[in-house]
Amino acid sequence: MEKFLEGKGAIITGAASGFGRGDAIRFAELGANLVLADVNMEKLEETEKLVKEKGAEVLIKKCDVTSWEEVRNLAKEAFATFDNIYVLVNNAGVGLDFKSIIAGSEDIWDKTFNINLKGQWLVAKAFYRKMKMQKFEPLAGKMINMASIAGVKIDPYIPIYSLSKMGVIGLTELLAAQLAPKITVNCVSPGYHVTGIYNWDEKIMVGTMEAGGVKTLLDRIGTIEDIVKVVEFLASPASDFITGQNFVVDGGIVSGGVPSHL
Repeated sequence: MEKFLEGKGAIITGAASGFGRGDAIRFAELGANLVLADVNMEKLEETEKLVKEKGAEVLIKKCDVTSWEEVRNLAKEAFATFDNIYVLVNNAGVGLDFKSIIAGSEDIWDKTFNINLKGQWLVAKAFYRKMKMQKFEPLAGKMINMASIAGVKIDPYIPIYSLSKMGVIGLTELLAAQLAPKITVNCVSPGYHVTGIYNWDEKIMVGTMEAGGVKTLLDRIGTIEDIVKVVEFLASPASDFITGQNFVVDGGIVSGGVPSHL
């Protein structure tokens, strides 16, 4: 199990920082050949350096996941560089709105849905056919989508983001049904973790939690590693009999019934 991705390719979108960078580093340790995509090339090159230090073969590519042409070219180059893509991590996403559903702008709506939902659909659409034909057993490949606890229960404080992530959970269920039995499709819903949505500032995130009366049952905030561990599990043989599921990783916010808005 220690090197279960050896000889296997993995594509991670939104790999320049946060969960995407964490996944890339861990996948490199597990022996994967990596295709890393993002719109921020400066930070993506930083991720590239980190995974190369782990000995991984890596292709980095600037890609706007809202563009079918760019996503399709990403898939072509990925399969031209490596002979397989076993794991696809749909990680690219944004959190832009902190207004009521009535006050939200059309521009924010379009950008949020295009990146968070349409982007995941386009990436899955570009990669699934060749993934499904791969000769790995018992599965030809795995897809892992990033959702959010705001997608588990509608959040009126970030309504547009919340609706887009509800869509990701629904998309996951649809893809799981259509790509079975060759490809598993699951998603992960993080809670409060210090990422770019909070400008990488724990104080900002904790302030947001306090303002909303949010408290995790486990009495700590989430880390990047908390999510990486679940993504690793979903990429591993240990999850081969799981598909169409949403894994909530929030320290007990949703199950404990406390406010979940970010």
